[in-house]
Amino acid sequence: QLQLVESGGGLVQPGGSLRLSCAASGFTLDYYAIAWFRQAPGKEREGVSCISRGGGRTNYADHVKGRFTISRDNAKNTVYLQMNSLKPEDTAVYYCAADSRLVGLCTLSNRAYNYWGQGTQVTVSS
Repeated sequence: QLQLVESGGGLVQPGGSLRLSCAASGFTLDYYAIAWFRQAPGKEREGVSCISRGGGRTNYADHVKGRFTISRDNAKNTVYLQMNSLKPEDTAVYYCAADSRLVGLCTLSNRAYNYWGQGTQVTVSS
């Protein structure tokens, strides 16, 4: 019933852009902090970006600052991750996650999030 579904991944060349979407069903994202995580083969899952309930606060991992932008559209019950200037190091499965307990903030710690999508593959290669 409660689902998060990522989309928008694909194969792009270095320097290209992708826009990932995280669509919720079975609940409204208005009351959830949302985060994007990624996991490359053989690597630990790492936080990429997050946005608080209401969208007032955002955080970004150091390696994506200035390149990635997180946003939310509560009317569409969707959170986006705009990824520009993509690098091969960005290749990973990208997951969105949600948690209703975080109020007025967000975190890049995966332990804070209860609900997870299945992921969408992003491959950056020439």
